[in-house]
Amino acid sequence: MTLKPIAAALALLSLAASLHAESGAVSTAAAPRITAVRAGKLVDTLAGRVLENQTILITGERITAVGPAGSVSVPAGATIVDLSGATVLPGLVDAHTHLTGDPHQHGYTSLGVSDIRAAMYGAHSARVTLEAGFTTVRNVGASGFGDVALRDAINDGELPGPRMRVAGYAIGIQGGHCDNNLLPHDFHYVDGGVADGPWAARAKVREMAKYGADTIKICASGGVLSKGDEPGAQQFTLEEMKAIVEEAHKLGRRVAAHAHGASSIRDAILAGVDSVEHASLVDDEGIRLAREKGTYFVMDIYNDDYILQEGAKAGMLQESLDKERALGQLQRDNFRKAFKGGVKMAFGTDAGVYPHGDNARQFRYMVQYGMTPMQAIQAATINAADLLGWKDRIGSVSPGKYADLVAVGGDPLKDPAELTRIQFVMKGGAVVKGQGAAR
Repeated sequence: MTLKPIAAALALLSLAASLHAESGAVSTAAAPRITAVRAGKLVDTLAGRVLENQTILITGERITAVGPAGSVSVPAGATIVDLSGATVLPGLVDAHTHLTGDPHQHGYTSLGVSDIRAAMYGAHSARVTLEAGFTTVRNVGASGFGDVALRDAINDGELPGPRMRVAGYAIGIQGGHCDNNLLPHDFHYVDGGVADGPWAARAKVREMAKYGADTIKICASGGVLSKGDEPGAQQFTLEEMKAIVEEAHKLGRRVAAHAHGASSIRDAILAGVDSVEHASLVDDEGIRLAREKGTYFVMDIYNDDYILQEGAKAGMLQESLDKERALGQLQRDNFRKAFKGGVKMAFGTDAGVYPHGDNARQFRYMVQYGMTPMQAIQAATINAADLLGWKDRIGSVSPGKYADLVAVGGDPLKDPAELTRIQFVMKGGAVVKGQGAAR
């Protein structure tokens, strides 16, 4: 071998060694961070109990170990978050939100809000919701696919916000709750989610899926905040709802049905929806069917207060205020009846009707109307996670799940209002609010 080939070979070896060293440096730099959270009290939502003096070990985004202090080996160099004086819970879940909805822009005032402006407002409400301790939400309706854009921006790290399941446009009949009836005939306006007839409804499901919806929301009945319809009146037929559910499930999407009236609740359950939203006028048959088929109810029993106290200032129509006065207490009474009747309940508030970030105000009402504090917390953790299809990711502080944690200074099992005073929020192992005694 001549000198030149030897020199070339040595140069290649040197380059390979340099590249290997650089690769090792990158690998070292990319090693996942390790965090240990010291929890004075930890709410075990799976067992329905509170554990004392626990250590939660987190590697990257996921929980890798949970156990009594001293039983979990904490590696040298791990970041320590000291919440030994607090009660730690899994991140909360709100299964019925409208993050792009401005609670101060209802009725005719809402006509001045463009889809782009609503999406920008959604960026604000996503941050507020996350800081309130809700690390996951299901957004059940947004025009212009604003919730799809918001979810994707959060997932890409461009905006702070909760994990999101999103529906795009809510699907409903022409002139129904999911249409916009505020404009006169001259405008010929039809909302983006309108579909009449089984095949049109199937096509609309396919359209929602095409543009990024991972949940399908339908309007089976009239509503409170829509113009010209009645909450108790059924809108979609059983045939239409069966077509929607079959198409959605075939495409791997779960279905949430807005349904106030007894017949719409019954037919939605018979059609196979995964959850009934509101369920205000549910009867004994609806409760029996929901229990037998395992259908979740998501009943927003806090916002009656906001609608009646603040709705007129926010532009809500007088007919909407009248409908709420007739419906609100009945819904709360039926919440108690349905829960005692064995219906599965998931926490959902209709955030956007009232100000975002106030989601936890509903816990007190759930306790007042029949749940224990632990059951209310489970509705907002393991139950909601199951409804969303994410029980393997969220809902409890368990190895393998995302490190989504919240903490309060007091005892939420004695006073549910503690959950309105979230002091610490972690999403995916990253501290969002409050540092504890991190070092």
